Amino acid sequence: MKIAAMIARILLGLLFAFAGLNGLFNFLKAPLPGGLAGQFASAMIQSHYMTAVAALQLVGAVLLLVNRYVVLGLVILGPIIMNILLFHIFLEHQGLPTAIVVVILWCIAAYRYKPNFSGLLAQKA
Repeated sequence: MKIAAMIARILLGLLFAFAGLNGLFNFLKAPLPGGLAGQFASAMIQSHYMTAVAALQLVGAVLLLVNRYVVLGLVILGPIIMNILLFHIFLEHQGLPTAIVVVILWCIAAYRYKPNFSGLLAQKA
């Protein structure tokens, strides 16, 4: 399981480093989807919200790739991954398989650090 978690951590790190850099520098010009998904994405881009998300993706990815503060990197990327999954479930179904793979990779990487997350699931503080 250690090797699977390491592979998942590195894959997540590379994926989000690329996505974060692309979000900040826009070197891959992808067309916006149509319909409500396009309107949502357009609003997020025009408000510069996506710039903040891209910066957080890059920070989380770097933490995963340098293998320091991995749990913090996973905590930063967790809500971003959940929003990506929900976007593809409700608005743009085309990227749903990729989003599911990313969720699985996150779960594999996080399982390695299960004791670090146990405090989040405690009933009493």
